[in-house]
Parts: sequence; structure tokens; C-alpha cells
Amino acid sequence: MRQALDAARFSVREEAAQRRILAEALTMLAADAAQHRSPPQTAQRIHRLVRRASGHDDPYAALKRRSTAVALAALPRLRALVEQADDPLDAAVRLAVAANVLDAGMNRAQMEDDFHDAVDPGEVVADALEQAARTTLHGDTAAFRRAVADADSILFLADNAGEIVVDRLLIERLPLGRVTVAVRGRPVLNDATREDAAAAGLDPLARVIDNGSDAPGTLLDDCSPQFRQAFAAADVIVAKGQGNYESLSDVPADIFFLFKVKCPLVAVHAGLPEGAHALLRSGSTAR
Repeated sequence: MRQALDAARFSVREEAAQRRILAEALTMLAADAAQHRSPPQTAQRIHRLVRRASGHDDPYAALKRRSTAVALAALPRLRALVEQADDPLDAAVRLAVAANVLDAGMNRAQMEDDFHDAVDPGEVVADALEQAARTTLHGDTAAFRRAVADADSILFLADNAGEIVVDRLLIERLPLGRVTVAVRGRPVLNDATREDAAAAGLDPLARVIDNGSDAPGTLLDDCSPQFRQAFAAADVIVAKGQGNYESLSDVPADIFFLFKVKCPLVAVHAGLPEGAHALLRSGSTAR
């Protein structure tokens, strides 16, 4: 409900319109709870409602452009951090997980404040990510290293705009000729689309596809045939963000989930505290 309120306030100015969105969102939440829909399914429905009510197909477009620009400004410093690390792959994984904080669904107001108030937002983001990357990483980096080295095909499921700029540092450490990057098929929140991937500089690094969906996660039944084929053919899947964990953690595939734990229910499911940084392989928890 907090996300619905924030999206309504962000997308429309009139309080009456905000109240109408919230009233309809409450009805949706009750119906979805009764039908046991997943959080990404409910979020998809709510953000479709917000876009319809606001008349904006991509209400977060300006924030996504700003996030990308700030992350690109931070990239040289973060790249140096990876290249100078004793274990560059481990450093890139840690930064990719740390960058999952660039999430408008959870931190939009803080992101806007940081981008607006800072003299040098790129340095602010680089400072924050460098510090966050020192957080304990729950998971098996060695297993991840072996899996991606042995894989003939790797599917990388991106999450947010801005975040995918930092993901470049990890993608560059993977066997590049074997990597496909998948983004959202249509705008939702600040999740990355093809336009955002191009702005982040991903096209020269890997094949980029979209999943055909506007869910803030990966709902396979809602995705395009092209994406489902790529998903089924991948030897290893790297899935960024909590939404992908929520929607794919029970799918029978070899998936490594890289995300920050942002809510109590996911914390319980993953066996981790809120705020933890996770590199979890499908079929396992931190327990």
C-alpha cells in the first residue's frame, strides 16, 4: 500500500485523483490477497492503474534518465575499485548487489533528494555503493564463479535503471560471448527497459532482449515467447532484484539471485535479516 501511495503522489498532482487511485488500489489489494497473487503480480496491476489514471505511459522516465546519468558519473571510480580488487569478480558481485538500492519502489524520495541536493551526485552514489559493497554478502561466490565459467549460455535479468550501469562491471567479468541481458518489455516503476539499457551502454557488451512484460519481476506466463525461449535455453540465470526473487525462487532452473532484502516476508523466505545483501542460488536459502 505504501508503494501505491508513493506512486500516486509521484504520478498525479490532484489530491482527488490520488484518493481515487488509492481507493481502487485497496480494492485490488484485497482481491489479490484473496486470490493469493504474488507481490509482483499485484504491483503490476497497481502500476497499470497509476499509469492509466495519470495519463503517463512512463511516469518515472525522468528519474530513470537521472539515475542513469548519475550512475555513469560514478562508473569510472567503481570500475577502478573492481580492477584494483584482489578478487575482481567478487568485487563486481558485491557492487551489483549494493546497487540494488537504486529502487524507486522502495527508495524514490531518498533517490530524488540525493540527486537534487548533492553538489556531485556521482560521487555521492560512488561513496554509498563503495561503503555498501563492504556489507557481508550472504551466499556462495565460489559456486557462482564455477557456474558462470562452465555455462555456455548466461541470461542476466536486469532490474532498475541506474543499477544496470553498475551491473556492467559484473557483466564485463562474465564470458561475454555467452551473455544475454533481459530488461522489462514495458515501463513499470524505474525498472530498466531497452531504452535504459542502451543509455547504460549495455548493447556493445551483450545481446539485449526484453521480456515483453510490465511486471516488476519476471512472471513467466506474462512474458513473450522469445524471452521464455531464452530463459529455457540458459544454462545459468543471474537475476537481479527482490522482484525477481519473489517471482522466480520456486522455478526449476539454475538461478543466482542478487538482491538486497527489503521486506519481512522475503527475509523469512530467504532466511536472512532485512537489509541483508544476498547471492542465493535457486533451491537454497541462507539457513
